Amino acid sequence: MRPEEVRALLWSFAYFFFLLAAYYVLRPVRDEMGIAGGVKNLPWLFTATFIVMLAVVPVFGAMVARIPRRRFIPLVYHFFVANILIFWLLLTFKVAMADTAKMFFVWISVFNLFAVSVFWSFMSDLYASEQGKRLFGFIAAGGSAGALLGPSIAVWLAEPIGRANLLLIAALLLEFAVICAMRLESAATTLKDGSAVAAASVGQCESVLGGSWIAGLAMVARSPYLAGIALWVALLSLSGTFLYFQQANIVAALTDDPNKRTALFAQIDLAVSLLTIVVQFLATGKLIRRFGAGPAAAFLPLVFALGFLTLALTPMLWVVIAFQATQRAANFAISNPAREVLFTVVDREEKYKAKYVIDNVVFRGGDAASGWLFHALRGLGMELHAIAAATVPVAIGWLVLALTLGRSHEKRTADTPQHKSQ
Repeated sequence: MRPEEVRALLWSFAYFFFLLAAYYVLRPVRDEMGIAGGVKNLPWLFTATFIVMLAVVPVFGAMVARIPRRRFIPLVYHFFVANILIFWLLLTFKVAMADTAKMFFVWISVFNLFAVSVFWSFMSDLYASEQGKRLFGFIAAGGSAGALLGPSIAVWLAEPIGRANLLLIAALLLEFAVICAMRLESAATTLKDGSAVAAASVGQCESVLGGSWIAGLAMVARSPYLAGIALWVALLSLSGTFLYFQQANIVAALTDDPNKRTALFAQIDLAVSLLTIVVQFLATGKLIRRFGAGPAAAFLPLVFALGFLTLALTPMLWVVIAFQATQRAANFAISNPAREVLFTVVDREEKYKAKYVIDNVVFRGGDAASGWLFHALRGLGMELHAIAAATVPVAIGWLVLALTLGRSHEKRTADTPQHKSQ
């Protein structure tokens, strides 16, 4: 890092730390509720999530178009805190528990992608492509540190205080994230030396994007580069959903106790976070700078290809857990920061509107379609190892796509070396 970047970088780190700490307190609760509703119902929950995501698109697009960034980001997170408190009341007083569990599963699936997408849009708005290659690994490590704290809290407290009271802790952590985001706005002017750059940053903070709420869909449709990123995300969704469904089937057979299942999922999250944070601090920035965003983004499909091949040969519980931990660590530590670097060379409107469509609508649409595909394959009598084997060539095609996107990113960077002014 450079001296003028330190202040903004530390606030970015803290912002992502508290954001993911809040999410990872909630995530084990969501996974337990998904199983409580029956594994066979998971495709319906994934479909409901996608429908809700589609309904939110025009609302989000209208807000981005009309509200300055400085006001928009805190507003989003305060809204989610209010939602968490409502769910806490419903769970505490045991109001329609079956329906509440389903609503919570859908809500947190929307919250996760929405909140994280807003964060990375903010980051790609603040940092240039060259800065992203150096610094996004460190910033992502802030999220991984939060993802270490969140499941630790859930492991320690899920049984003593009950899953409902974990929501209060998550709400508090999310409010801390809002404070960090607001401090980051003021720190952004120090990212580069020069009053012109500082003025540009303040101008972006106060300006609105304008345009139509549906503009993000049109941007993805007419840009091969954005469409390629969307396909990358869709293939991530398919591969991740297939693995998630296998994990859900296995855990459902282990115990019926909701608090124990919550603690078990938290333990898996904790293991993933430990592995991820070590890689992010020591290797992510170096790998992206050395090989570029494309090869770094290609690392995750390589892990999926090898993991599904292993799972096809040895369909056992320990393989699923090891595979899940490895792929999530590879995603959070290397491939996700690399994918976010891909967005640093698109214009500012695309960073918010098109990115939201890709990160949320495409991802959750992929979840829903992949869930029903998995359900159909199982209905046709395919065993888990056969499904795993069939996914290997998909992961290989995904790897080739990542390398192609990397070449496009480098060309865009070379063509517009001063593409963004802070």
